[in-house]
Amino acid sequence: MSAETPAPERLPYGGSARYHLQHAHLFASDLELTLAFYRRWFDARVVWDGDVGGARNVFVQIGKGALHFYGQPPRDAHRSGGIHHIGIQVAGLRDLYERMKAGGVRLPNPIRAMGGGGYFMIEAPDHVLIELFEPGPEVDRNPALRDYFGFGQTGA
Repeated sequence: MSAETPAPERLPYGGSARYHLQHAHLFASDLELTLAFYRRWFDARVVWDGDVGGARNVFVQIGKGALHFYGQPPRDAHRSGGIHHIGIQVAGLRDLYERMKAGGVRLPNPIRAMGGGGYFMIEAPDHVLIELFEPGPEVDRNPALRDYFGFGQTGA
């Protein structure tokens, strides 16, 4: 199965890369304490604070890097620390899903829609959980999120 070429405007950071390691997602037993720590020591900037999947999620930017925090204590004993998953931003999510499916990758759930985009989760070796996601057009209405996901700011 061949890979579809995504529209150039959906490639993050004005580049040609379809995949971009975008964030690590961490649990936070005390979200306010956690945010204060990263702000104080690393100049973290909150880009977005909202609900994803029934839990408060906060997207934080530290330089060009990103962390996402779940407002809940760690729950997976077999994962180290409070790390939940690694997020990889994709241009052409459905194409990747279909290629992985055809290639025998275990896909426990279909793509889940989110704001015109979507995501799905896979487990890599050693129980590393990876979220593969493609931001949808809802980010186009929010200049901070456009910039955060590498699409640049607009005058809109």
